[in-house]
Amino acid sequence: MAGKPKLYYFDGRGKMESIRWLLAAAGVEFEEEFLETREQYEKLLQGGSLLFQQVPMVEIDGMKMVQTRAILNYIAGKYNLYGKDLKERALIDMYVGGTDDLMGFILMFPFLSAEDKEKQRAVIVQKATSRYFPAYEKVLKDHGQDFLVGNNFSWADVHLLEAILMVEEKKADVLSGFPQLQAFKARISNIPTIKKFLEPGSQRKPVPDDKYVETVRRVLQMYYNIKAN
Repeated sequence: MAGKPKLYYFDGRGKMESIRWLLAAAGVEFEEEFLETREQYEKLLQGGSLLFQQVPMVEIDGMKMVQTRAILNYIAGKYNLYGKDLKERALIDMYVGGTDDLMGFILMFPFLSAEDKEKQRAVIVQKATSRYFPAYEKVLKDHGQDFLVGNNFSWADVHLLEAILMVEEKKADVLSGFPQLQAFKARISNIPTIKKFLEPGSQRKPVPDDKYVETVRRVLQMYYNIKAN
């Protein structure tokens, strides 16, 4: 019997958080090894575990997988969260891609200066409310179903809920003009595996703090400043 997937990343969200969300949604228990020193990272590099010299890396089913999208594709397919046919997978990919674009505005937020954070906060809310949330609001309204694709719970639903909660951390009432997304959030949050992941004590990571930023910079030797989009 295969062991639990093992995740190699920092003790924080970053690019690994969506992988944690998807495994949790599938009801899969997983282990984590947190990178805290440059030596840990170099050991993975020297051991050939990081194909492109980057994390996230996930050990699963005898593989050492890198590249976030490839990992997510595999998990979604393995645990029946990737639609029932090619057309549904295409729609899931399309919706996940849009959500990824929105998350991209948030991913580097913790690494910005205080001044740039305020600028980026406004960009995040503007992009969410004028481009991305209206699109998903329309999808849900047009087909009148509980889930984004095929009226079945999928990776697309998990990813969108993750993004909604991330944007709400920047503006709590950001869904005020989106009744379909408000109902969607409530539905998906109450799916048992998701509900468990949202409870205190789960492996979901909190909003990145200064300690997380300092650790990432030290391990990856990021000696440069990041600017707002």
